[in-house]
Amino acid sequence: MSDEILKIVHNNRAGNLSGIYSVCSANPFVLRTSIKFAKRNNTDLLIEATSNQVDQYGGYTGMKPIDFRNYVQKLSDEIGFPFNKIILGGDHLGPNVWQNEPKDSAMIQAKEQIKKYVEAGFTKIHLDASMRLDGESVKENGLLEAEIVAERSSILCQTAEETAKEIGTKPVYVIGTDVPVPGGAKETEEDIRITEPEELSETIEVTKKAFYSAGLQEAWDRVAAVVVQPGVEFSDTQVFDYNRKKSEALIRKLSNYNSLAFEAHSTDYQTAEKLREMIDDNFAILKVGPWLTFAMREALFALSFIEDELITKENKSGIRDVIEKEMKSNPRYWEKHYHGDSTYLKIARSFSYSDRIRYYWTNIHIELAMRKLFDNLQKASIPVTLISQFLPKQYDLHRKGKLEIKPVNLIENKIEEVLRIYSYAVGELDEK
Repeated sequence: MSDEILKIVHNNRAGNLSGIYSVCSANPFVLRTSIKFAKRNNTDLLIEATSNQVDQYGGYTGMKPIDFRNYVQKLSDEIGFPFNKIILGGDHLGPNVWQNEPKDSAMIQAKEQIKKYVEAGFTKIHLDASMRLDGESVKENGLLEAEIVAERSSILCQTAEETAKEIGTKPVYVIGTDVPVPGGAKETEEDIRITEPEELSETIEVTKKAFYSAGLQEAWDRVAAVVVQPGVEFSDTQVFDYNRKKSEALIRKLSNYNSLAFEAHSTDYQTAEKLREMIDDNFAILKVGPWLTFAMREALFALSFIEDELITKENKSGIRDVIEKEMKSNPRYWEKHYHGDSTYLKIARSFSYSDRIRYYWTNIHIELAMRKLFDNLQKASIPVTLISQFLPKQYDLHRKGKLEIKPVNLIENKIEEVLRIYSYAVGELDEK
């Protein structure tokens, strides 16, 4: 299946409407909906785990790469979607999780991380060694020297290639990184540092040189894309739309490298038209993550508002209050990202584009509240007028006989709204 990525990039660079979207999520609702959507439209599906989400120690999801792989396969088997139509990818694989450790220790663990991903059957590997490790100096712009990043990327690739040879796979690679290192959203458009064309050339040239020096010429032929920052981002309350004029110089520079495309991160909340423009401008791989769980949260909150109208106070799930309580009692996943007074923080915890709430859906108290919400609504007779009030698009589909009113159906359809936008952008659907 990794060959499909190379074909997509080749067709994109040939001027065709060709691309693929990447579902970057471990959320069960998101994964299940994405697989169902791919099955219905008979398309391949790219699903990626991130370096802090899934690693050899379990990451914040508690899943090792093989666990994630098995979970996705279990879902695909249950849905009846061929698992061989799913491409598994690893995002920002490298020393990202171990930035506070010395380089030797960090790279040993990064190599083990890559090994476990490849052993588990992940065939799209983003090599990202761009982060400063403990005790290291950086350039004035805050970045490591390109040669250091390239050398470390080649070391990680060597581990991937050795592991892949043992199991008979040939991974496709992505190099480069977004700016800054993964994790931060911007506050203003002026804060976004767009990749310079010279930096693109430097990344490609020094990485190719490092690969060749390490005897990885054949692996270099499977480098499909380069991650750059074209000015696409989002903050808690703003979306910074793609402006193709700002990328003109980058696109011209990419024309010197006919076998490569761009991979775009943080494309969440862009319009269908902007995403289609990105595909046209050689951003052949579009990553989406928080928007999918944001849509899920919108549906769950809509259902909770419907519950408020139908269920007595003593029998309600109170899911919104439960979420707020759990997020305040364990602020680990949001306190470094949300800044403001108490009113701002309360709104951000639930409604921010950054969607830090996504880290809390596996909390046992929230899971129990969700189950009670579903149970309450399944037992109640939900008036269609309440669906019209709180989930109007789903109401329209119900009126057309295309959607049965069940809590899970409504949530999945809300997530599907986002998937349809991306599927249209990459040319899989004729309309969004």
